[in-house]
Amino acid sequence: MLYTICIALILVASVLVILAVLVQNPKSGMAANFGASNQVMGVRETTNFLEKFTWAMAIAIVVLSLVATMAMDRSKVAESNSEIAKDAKALQERVLETEAAMPQAEIPAAEQPATEAPAEQPADAQ
Repeated sequence: MLYTICIALILVASVLVILAVLVQNPKSGMAANFGASNQVMGVRETTNFLEKFTWAMAIAIVVLSLVATMAMDRSKVAESNSEIAKDAKALQERVLETEAAMPQAEIPAAEQPATEAPAEQPADAQ
């Protein structure tokens, strides 16, 4: 039950972070040059609030993730891990079977030109 509540809260916090990031004005870059109205009518306070809100939601997501991990049902986790292990073993066996069934093409060795040693000349021919 606690796990489900944590997951739901994580989803809500994630959507709120997305919205808060989209609402914020960029502080640098090309888009900041076009908006000269950042100082009008208390926009600074709104920006501070949005930044604090974004940090708070990010921290909430991390904490809720840890709580959800601690609240998981141990028997379901063990059952899931055993099923994953079975699937991984079956996949490994299938890969090994297909590797054994595939014919391997042999690459011919690169032909090296025959290098002949020059014929020795008799000593008195020089």
